[in-house]
Amino acid sequence: MISARNALAALRDGNARFVEDLRSGGSGAGRRRALPRGQDPLAIVLGCSDARVPAEIVFDQGLGDLFVIRVAGNIVAPSQVGSVEFAAETFGTRLVVVLGHSDCGAIHATLEQLRRPSQDQSRNLRSIVNRIRPAVEGLLDREEPLGPEELVRHAVRANIRMSANQLRHGSEVLEQAIERDGLLVVGAEYSLDSGVVAFFDGVPAG
Repeated sequence: MISARNALAALRDGNARFVEDLRSGGSGAGRRRALPRGQDPLAIVLGCSDARVPAEIVFDQGLGDLFVIRVAGNIVAPSQVGSVEFAAETFGTRLVVVLGHSDCGAIHATLEQLRRPSQDQSRNLRSIVNRIRPAVEGLLDREEPLGPEELVRHAVRANIRMSANQLRHGSEVLEQAIERDGLLVVGAEYSLDSGVVAFFDGVPAG
């Protein structure tokens, strides 16, 4: 079993390779043939569904290396929590990464709904917006308003922090794994411009 710190180092190294266009692969026929016997993912990634942010690619990982859950806005709902619990318990994976990204469409949709409420949103889209809303609505009430781009940047990170905290404190299974088994939940943001993943929330010092 790989420790959370070592898994985090592997993801950082993989992202550096991705940024430098030095990807190592890990998805060949030999690897594929080995996987039916089981999986041992080094990290669980709860990421956004945005087509530009495939976790396996941006972290330069191969088949079987990551247990990935993707949903618009990298929100936390019961099915996502259950998926994280499953991987942590079944595979002993010790690192969970909440991976958001710059200029997130779900963030834009939430801010737009807060500023100009519309009844035209589908019930299902509204459920996503309502899960993001608590993270970002306070940003609209600042005494010194943020500019449009700065507002989105702050909102993206606020939403990542909220999702990470929901995983840390919204599941008895995960809370126990954090306390007893060294499970680590961190928040990270992928830059659509540079390809760099910045780990900024819950990252251990040193």
